[in-house]
Amino acid sequence: MKSLEDDKAENIVVLDVTGRADYADRLVIATGLVDRQIQAMASHLEDAFETEGLKLRRDAIQASPDWVLIDAGDLVIHLFKPEARGLYRLERMWGPEAPTPDLPEDRTPLPDDGVSGSTASEQDDE
Repeated sequence: MKSLEDDKAENIVVLDVTGRADYADRLVIATGLVDRQIQAMASHLEDAFETEGLKLRRDAIQASPDWVLIDAGDLVIHLFKPEARGLYRLERMWGPEAPTPDLPEDRTPLPDDGVSGSTASEQDDE
């Protein structure tokens, strides 16, 4: 947070997605006004992680002209230009007001959906 604040990031939001996303526990979303600022924020975050003993893999930082994504394990950071942040609206998707999927516990899983249990073909064999 301090690194983003020092770089004048706007509208910094931390979302707890524990139990709702299988790829992270926290999402950090922040806005930078221009590409140069976003790239500097990403670079400074990488330095801050390294100072704390977390060395990111080279492929942990993905970038496009409007968005930088940093995958730091259980923490994923999204740095957006304002237009892209408005387009993707991650706060709406993952924020506390976002709907949660209601899956019945006794549903029949599809093959390879990661849910343990028997598949339809296994049930046919019985």
